[in-house]
Amino acid sequence: MRRFTLPATVLALGVLLFSTPGFAQDSDEEEYKPQLPDVSIYKAMLDVNKPTGWVQFRNYDDKQLIYFTTLQTMHCRLSEIRYSVNSDLLDKRMPLGECNPQIPFNLPDDPSNKYLYISLPAHEAKTIAIQVVWDDGAGSEIVIYKPCENVGDATCAQIKTIKKPSKVLPQPQPADSPVKAMQEQTPGKNFSEPSPAAAGRP
Repeated sequence: MRRFTLPATVLALGVLLFSTPGFAQDSDEEEYKPQLPDVSIYKAMLDVNKPTGWVQFRNYDDKQLIYFTTLQTMHCRLSEIRYSVNSDLLDKRMPLGECNPQIPFNLPDDPSNKYLYISLPAHEAKTIAIQVVWDDGAGSEIVIYKPCENVGDATCAQIKTIKKPSKVLPQPQPADSPVKAMQEQTPGKNFSEPSPAAAGRP
């Protein structure tokens, strides 16, 4: 079984979280509580991964798989992943895993792979349009990707076009935002111990 490898840029930028002010304790008397890295770190991750693909196409076993692994490493600061296949309608939503602030860049625990990829008939997707919405309701630009040519079953994507949002996005409600939902939990509540997450390739 082959495993999907995270982009090096995601892993490199992830280490920046340890230098953010949110990870410093206020005093020796207060119990340490994990804090999420600033959203600017996540936006930098999104931007640096744009040329190589926020998603990746793969031909496998007479199916076309589209991986959302890169975007799922940012799930703690996202309220939505919007996408559409062969159009720019953005009429579909990729589910987001539950955020654990102790491991904010880890992939969600996902035995069923519902967070990591969608499966389509072979060669069905000629393009996929992607937009992310941050936890504060701000939307990214819309990037339309197409499959790479002559790469076999390797994961790959190429930018076809980039569009700016045509209208202001509605603000998400607190229940829609994994960050706000986490912040509204009862103070002192312990987070559950996460299970190891793996972006396994079929």
